[in-house]
Amino acid sequence: MHVVILCGGQGTRLKEETQFRPKALVEIGSRPILWHIMKLYAQQGFREFILCLGYKGEMIKRYFLDYEVLQNDLTITLGPEKRVTILGTGEREDWTVTCVDTGMDTPTGGRLHRIQSFIPDETFMVTYGDGVSNLDIRRLLRFHEEKGKIATVTGVRPLSRFGELRVESGLATAFSKGSQVAAGWIDGGFFVFNRRIFEYLDDHAWLSGDVRDVQGRATAVLQQLIDDHELAVYEHDGFWECLDTPRDLEILTELWKTGTAEWKTWT
Repeated sequence: MHVVILCGGQGTRLKEETQFRPKALVEIGSRPILWHIMKLYAQQGFREFILCLGYKGEMIKRYFLDYEVLQNDLTITLGPEKRVTILGTGEREDWTVTCVDTGMDTPTGGRLHRIQSFIPDETFMVTYGDGVSNLDIRRLLRFHEEKGKIATVTGVRPLSRFGELRVESGLATAFSKGSQVAAGWIDGGFFVFNRRIFEYLDDHAWLSGDVRDVQGRATAVLQQLIDDHELAVYEHDGFWECLDTPRDLEILTELWKTGTAEWKTWT
């Protein structure tokens, strides 16, 4: 099963970092947040990744091209038949990583639309390139299968600047943009989609939020799914945090340094 990670945005609220590199490569400890997200999936058996690239996407390509070389000891044989032998004392991940340029300013739903031909699966996963969690992904997948809907989003409960999901019997009933969440849920990413999601997508689609056109019709995919009773919500009461601001980066870095990073479920 493929895991799609949306990592093409410019990360304007984190400009001190993102003026030099894409948001997905901003480091927590000595590793990009993208690596942390991929480790979470891989630890639970999901190792086929599709990365939707945009802003400074060439840096993400280079990161994975050089990954094993930079993480391991090497023997380099020079001369007419130059050869590099990786000695294997460092990390070697059993991942398949497909990097797809989905455009500089393409919205999130548009990025997903543009990688449709890369997804052979009837069911696949999608998440944002800036959120970490201790989510049980296999349990999320079972929930999605039980609900039988086109889409499942993981609902989380931090203080919100992103907008509240209202949930009844495991289904989303409304999306309130910009509200402060007291007891409700917000869109935490970590989606599971059926291929029918592509019926809702085009190059101009936004995945989340309550975005509407001048006639007041929903143009954001999550809102359209809610209107069609096709968005299930998996309620995750555990750890979730988003890297959105310099303050978020400080918090996540401190958790990692002190060994209290709850999203680190791998050994």
